[in-house]
Amino acid sequence: MTQAFVFPGQGSQAVGMGTALAEAHSEARAVFDAVDAALGQDLSGLMANGPADELTLTENAQPALMAVSMAVMRVLEARGLNLAEAATYVAGHSLGEYAALTAAGALQLEDTARLLKLRGQAMQRAVPVGVGAMAALLGLEFDAVAEIAVEATSDSEICAAANDNANGQVVISGHAAAVARAIDLAKQRGAKRAMELPVSAPFHCALMQPAADEMQAALAETEIKAPIVPVIANVTAEATSDPELIRKLLVKQVTGSVRWRESMIWAAEHGVTELVEIGSGKVLTGMAKRIDARLSGTALNTAEDIDAFLG
Repeated sequence: MTQAFVFPGQGSQAVGMGTALAEAHSEARAVFDAVDAALGQDLSGLMANGPADELTLTENAQPALMAVSMAVMRVLEARGLNLAEAATYVAGHSLGEYAALTAAGALQLEDTARLLKLRGQAMQRAVPVGVGAMAALLGLEFDAVAEIAVEATSDSEICAAANDNANGQVVISGHAAAVARAIDLAKQRGAKRAMELPVSAPFHCALMQPAADEMQAALAETEIKAPIVPVIANVTAEATSDPELIRKLLVKQVTGSVRWRESMIWAAEHGVTELVEIGSGKVLTGMAKRIDARLSGTALNTAEDIDAFLG
């Protein structure tokens, strides 16, 4: 059995995530304390108690999800897990790529918390609320959705295929009117469902360029080391351990498509048989077999999950 450790993205947040783990394990509590201190914010209190709408704000959800993932990792490490021995690759969905890099030692925890707080704020600043939108299209493959996005784009309004999550599960992003046109086209072409997502900005499209510029400046000042395990990058759907390439790809990731389906197929083609999802929820685990029959998945987010995994 060859494992890749994978880290969830936005949408997996939930009030109460990580709370029981922090109560059971001092290593998890230390992660939350370090993130709170780095941000000058009681983020762990928000994670524990809500309100949900505040936790869902992208500037809070991004560092919070990373914190839960790293809390699970630190407990695993305290129990004797060596990532370099346990995993052949790591990968993360959108913001989860930052957690993957932190788990693999390429980024420091406090730096990652600050980067993700800025990333969330920059993404929100890039496009006024209401101007952009995202929608999930179910039942159409990526190439068909990419064509629809091009057709829905006008001289003044863009639409792009933003997330290639799994077979028949693609997310589009762009100006609200263009996304609405794409939804209509998708329904005409046989989409099983086409629904706008409750997000505050149109992520992973060209409208995010101002955020990419902010992240480029911040990442230029951040130390990135070679990860102890290669990271499968969202932008290329291939693995790399080159710090300077990682830096460039994290900038491109802000406006580029999340090529998750291709990334997981690449992992399977390079011998991975099990995805170990580290952090809140089970979204990536749930998509594993749908993407490639060679893949199975295990989600670790509670002390009981960790106990069962380590045997």
